[in-house]
Amino acid sequence: MINLANRVQTLTPSTTLAITAKANELKAKGVDVIGLGAGEPDYNTPENILAAAYASMKEGKTKYTPSGGLPALKKAIIDKLQRDQQLSYQPNEIMVGIGAKHVLYTLFQVLLNEGDEVIIPIPYWVSYPEQVKLAQGVPVYIEATASQEYKITAQQLREAITDRTKAIILNTPSNPTGMIYSKEELAELAEVCREFDVLIVSDEIYEKLIYGEASHTSVAELSEDAKNRTIIINGVSKSHSMTGWRIGYAAGDAAIIKAMTDLASHSTSNPTTTSQYAAIEAYNGTQEPVEEMRSAFESRLDTIFPKVAAIPGFKVLRPQGAFYLLPDVSEAAQKTGYSSVDDFATALLTEANVAVIPGSGFGSHSTIRLSYATSLEALEKAVGRIHEFVQSKWND
Repeated sequence: MINLANRVQTLTPSTTLAITAKANELKAKGVDVIGLGAGEPDYNTPENILAAAYASMKEGKTKYTPSGGLPALKKAIIDKLQRDQQLSYQPNEIMVGIGAKHVLYTLFQVLLNEGDEVIIPIPYWVSYPEQVKLAQGVPVYIEATASQEYKITAQQLREAITDRTKAIILNTPSNPTGMIYSKEELAELAEVCREFDVLIVSDEIYEKLIYGEASHTSVAELSEDAKNRTIIINGVSKSHSMTGWRIGYAAGDAAIIKAMTDLASHSTSNPTTTSQYAAIEAYNGTQEPVEEMRSAFESRLDTIFPKVAAIPGFKVLRPQGAFYLLPDVSEAAQKTGYSSVDDFATALLTEANVAVIPGSGFGSHSTIRLSYATSLEALEKAVGRIHEFVQSKWND
């Protein structure tokens, strides 16, 4: 019998994938399942980006590129960071990878030694802890409650730091909460990181999907010290509906970026060439499709949020960004006879035919995640089913 490496035996199975697999199984049997688990926009990649990709292939641009990305794409990223955040970077401070997830994985591989700690606020994106563990690091969790708008405080951060702390991950706008750290909140966290010399990993993949009066600030904007200790993680997946193209990037300290690039040269060779040319157009071309998609998501949120908030036993904060709702459904689960929110989520799938993601996958066991990256018709139908399901089983 083959013994697998210890590093993969520590991985936690994905609740997201389990729910998705069950939903697909039911759909294959002809069941009308509505999926609210999508972590990607439901729009196709804009036409100008498709055209640029096609043109690059026709021109024979289908060969290897530099491991850390095409110089033209690095320039497009540098121009984007200057345009949007007024941040100045050099090409040796940019690394392009196969999606933001791969970039994060590569970062932790070059950053962490065995036992190094990375602070991860709860709720978190599912892959953060697993990637830290795969790099032999130790995830250290700080719970951010609904009363805090799911954002940690400077005092919580200070109390969590030890002599093994290497970094903190900040995700703003957040998956799964949709909440955004204000400039003032980021400044307080950055000051603690300066005091204890902690690196900041700033995941800004949802920065273009922001609603109402909210605005996005990158922690790297706050000061020279904050910029020097921040690695920005971003990409075109969410902003330009390019999830399948797999292009993300890191911006930050040149020594870290060089190490990441060197590691990528031995693992992936380079990001997909055609996708890089598509990403160049995504950043350099018209941004009108980005705004059209953002506006559509905001319209869906305006319609669907009050309907979710009206479901008995659901407590939900209005998100400021991304495309998720994270209601606390612990009361609804208890009142409908389920011992856990995971069981409640399973029942929603098998009985109400609505697929949602249990919050346990994000470290938040009282919640479920609902994605509104689907049609308004499907959203209203799904929320109606959930409401009816809860009402039919409610028991005082």
